[in-house]
Amino acid sequence: MPIDEKMTVNERRKYLRLMSPRYAKAKRGSRSSLLTEMAAVTGLHRKSLVRLLNAPSLDRAPKGPRFRRRRYGPEVADVVRVCWESLDYVCAERLTPALAVLARHLAQCEDVVVTEDVLAKLRVISCATVQRLLRRFQLDTPKLPRRKPHPPNSVLRGVPMERLSWATTAPGSFETDLVHHCGPLTEGEYLHTLQLVDIATGWSERVAVMGRTQAAMVDAFTRVQARLPFPITHLHPDNGSEFFNNHLVRYFGETITGLKLSRSRPYQKNDNRFVEQKNSTLVRAYLGYSRLDTRGHFLALNELYNQLWLYYNLFQPVLHLVEKTVVDGKLKRQWDRAQTPYQRLLASGVLTTPQANRLAHLYATTNPRQLRTSIYQALERLPHTTAPHPSKKEEAAPQ
Repeated sequence: MPIDEKMTVNERRKYLRLMSPRYAKAKRGSRSSLLTEMAAVTGLHRKSLVRLLNAPSLDRAPKGPRFRRRRYGPEVADVVRVCWESLDYVCAERLTPALAVLARHLAQCEDVVVTEDVLAKLRVISCATVQRLLRRFQLDTPKLPRRKPHPPNSVLRGVPMERLSWATTAPGSFETDLVHHCGPLTEGEYLHTLQLVDIATGWSERVAVMGRTQAAMVDAFTRVQARLPFPITHLHPDNGSEFFNNHLVRYFGETITGLKLSRSRPYQKNDNRFVEQKNSTLVRAYLGYSRLDTRGHFLALNELYNQLWLYYNLFQPVLHLVEKTVVDGKLKRQWDRAQTPYQRLLASGVLTTPQANRLAHLYATTNPRQLRTSIYQALERLPHTTAPHPSKKEEAAPQ
């Protein structure tokens, strides 16, 4: 055997048999020296050596399967099965503490026969033993009939989930959302605001919608397209059925040629972060959470949105994120020089000459100070809606 190779178990036992007579005859001080020597040779702890040397024999136990005597017979297993079925197949952790009490109760109802010996065993049976029994029961127990969940919206299957990049530079990629104006109750029909925000330029569109029917949504998108000075190339809403139904998807395919349609991940509102931010600063900041549900509300709200369209797209500068870096474990964002969506749109070069001339005329003939005053007057005319104070209203936050 090589010098640096450890002893096998049989070699250790053979060595200890040779040392055992010396250890038995030695006195206390000599035994300590012998233990030190044997520990160095065998690599065993001194306590292990003492236990082996004081054992009746150094022979190893014969190999072979170890059979543990079964403590809980079939009479206990049968009662556990009945209790398990009675509690609708609960887990072992919930079933074990209730076994004795439930078995006695079922015996009184004459559903099972339980002896005092079985009850005594049910009081002390372990959770691990019950788990083993349940695994065996599950092999011959039919699956529980469960109701199938509601079928998912089949329209969503063909629409990819993604998160539009902040680094988008070409105009036309719009995040869209529907803001509810139902007040504290969602009963009945009420107004919604359909809002679209272009990622590259910050251009925003808002239209009031009565209800969420297919006809109302198609009419709202038609009005947005008629006013929008550049085409929609990518539309990114959430997973709402108001956006993803057969009629509206067919409308997108037939009317908006070349449109790419995607959606955000379920329960991930930050996937629509640009439009969600503008829901706060361009809708809620003006209208709050009041209920709007009449024809007068519908007309007044669209009149207000026509003015906001001019005010925010032509005169309100917005910031655009240009870089993200991590410095010392902290995320640092860098923004470009603030420009209006109109200026960013002109710089992109996507406008046709008639569209550019139309916007230039609107810009030249509009007084932003008077327009702002007109917006708050329109808010005051909006029935049952209190206009926010100009000094308290949030300004549009950076994109």
